[in-house]
Amino acid sequence: MSNLRLINETLTQSAFVNQISITDIFTTDFDIYKIVISNAGYDGASSDVVDMRARFINSSDSTVTSSYDTARLTMKAEAGFDNDKQTNIAYMYGSVLVGNYQNGGAVLYVFNPTNSSSYTFMLGQGASGYETSANRFRVAKQIGVLKQTSSITGINFVSSSASNDFKADIKVFGLRVDS
Repeated sequence: MSNLRLINETLTQSAFVNQISITDIFTTDFDIYKIVISNAGYDGASSDVVDMRARFINSSDSTVTSSYDTARLTMKAEAGFDNDKQTNIAYMYGSVLVGNYQNGGAVLYVFNPTNSSSYTFMLGQGASGYETSANRFRVAKQIGVLKQTSSITGINFVSSSASNDFKADIKVFGLRVDS
């Protein structure tokens, strides 16, 4: 038997969206969840890069828009790296930076989302093309925490740019840990 159980599959390949909310996926059945993002791209409405930012959804079906700490290391094929750190903000980095290519992806892990006596943590890594004309490539590693002790039941991905929408295939798995 597999240690992964598919819980949800969300596909947005038919349309670009500014955000994706996936509700009722985190339960007390698992303490660790794996989120796989593939085929991510953006509409190219402007020259901005789209960062798929992550926010959690609580048991009241409200998107939590405060109390996140997050950090991301972005490695660039043609230049040095960026080290971004933010505290007490409205989102976490989602490890997917999508440029002109339509092929970004990431693997994220969420820890203890339904445990209302613990913070909810997320870490992950992703890769994507950035600019077709310059053949640039980005790889990112990310970590974040929601500094609230509330029960989390879902996740919301939102575009970092009001002028750019994105699309992605997102699969959520529960990870069984055998003792």
